[in-house]
Amino acid sequence: MSSDLWQRCCERLAAELPEQQYATWIRPLPPGQLAQGEAGPVLSVRVPNRFKLDWIRNQYAARIETLLAELHGQPVRLELTLAPREHMPARPVAAAPSAPAASAPMGMNGSASPAVAPAPPAPQPSRHRLNPSLTFDTLVPGRANQMARTAALHVAGAPGQMYNPLFIYGGVGLGKTHLMNAVGNALLADRPDAKVLYLHAEQFISDVVKNYQRKTFDELKAKYHQLDLLLIDDVQFFAGKDRTQEEFFNAFEALLAKKAHIIMTSDTYPKGLVDIDERLTSRFDSGLTVAIEPPELEMRVAILIKKAETEGAQMPEDVAFFVAKNVRANVRELEGALRKILAYSRFSHKEINIALAREALKDLLSIQNRQISVENIQKTVADFYKIKVADMYSKKRPASIARPRQIAMYLAKELTQKSLPEIGELFGGRDHTTVLHAVRKIGGERSKNTELNQQLHVLEQTLKG
Repeated sequence: MSSDLWQRCCERLAAELPEQQYATWIRPLPPGQLAQGEAGPVLSVRVPNRFKLDWIRNQYAARIETLLAELHGQPVRLELTLAPREHMPARPVAAAPSAPAASAPMGMNGSASPAVAPAPPAPQPSRHRLNPSLTFDTLVPGRANQMARTAALHVAGAPGQMYNPLFIYGGVGLGKTHLMNAVGNALLADRPDAKVLYLHAEQFISDVVKNYQRKTFDELKAKYHQLDLLLIDDVQFFAGKDRTQEEFFNAFEALLAKKAHIIMTSDTYPKGLVDIDERLTSRFDSGLTVAIEPPELEMRVAILIKKAETEGAQMPEDVAFFVAKNVRANVRELEGALRKILAYSRFSHKEINIALAREALKDLLSIQNRQISVENIQKTVADFYKIKVADMYSKKRPASIARPRQIAMYLAKELTQKSLPEIGELFGGRDHTTVLHAVRKIGGERSKNTELNQQLHVLEQTLKG
């Protein structure tokens, strides 16, 4: 009866879902087991690994429970559990997506028991170059990285399928490298025999130069073309290097042809890359391109609290808010500020509070207060958008001037302690309602307009020196 119920549910899902989704996530699942729980019927389904379990729970569980209730005539709770390795049929690396993956029953938190079935030895760290501490579990989720994180989880659960290649772009210190390493670590936890390699673009350039000098391009192909997952950071460094671009194009084509997955990062979107061959940038953009944005206030607070916990310390929420309001640029700067506070607390034997944080970060705060003035913002924005500084105070209203002026007002409110009337006065005696309109307009557009967000991020980084 239970297998019949699950079978009918799967038939309905097959009719509703795109074939690629159904084949990747639902078809490989073993038949569910129906049992009577305290609160009613429960259908238990074993899932091969933590990433697939989380994805199915988030994307499909609600719909599955609705279908089960319709088919069974009463509510049925869906229970997803991790399958021990010995209960899952093993499959070779290149098996079709409809075959369930052999996996270690280890979740992102590492809480499940180790695998008992024999498995090929994991590659040595020197081989794959991954940082084992950069996992999905140690990544703080938020609006700024939501889409990139979801895509990365999808790749970790079904490499070689959708979102290939995955191209992640954004400013420095926002978590691009963390996400790539998380995918690599997840794949190795699931398939220890997978051939994974993480490297910076400069390392690939170095490999090309070395093999060019030695005339050993077969070695280069042997190293890169046999991978299951290639993770490559900062591909903008390929700019102007024709031979490197040619070899990367060859590796790219070879890996996609064998259903291997490629994840790349860059400081800008593919079409924004300069001095890189168009056929390569079009390949970069052929899968899924996602941005990581600077973290919003609530995410910065969460990052500080979580990072402090990993250091064995507790950061009060009010201190986290104080730091988050003053350190806005990226995750790397937040971590630097946290390390200063923790060191200051340990050396002085004082508990962490706002006064201690202010003292520990006094150099950083004084530099900010000294450097970021409204006048400096006006000059920086004017230079960036190629208008005159005088246009910031003028009554001119063409879009080429009004838009940068609004951006400068927004940055003045974000990066200085000036009030709206004070900012208005510094922009040619404008009313505070004009400033408020500009702040709301640019702030609202920032979350929707990727290009604007990138420009603002560059301006913020420039102003913070």
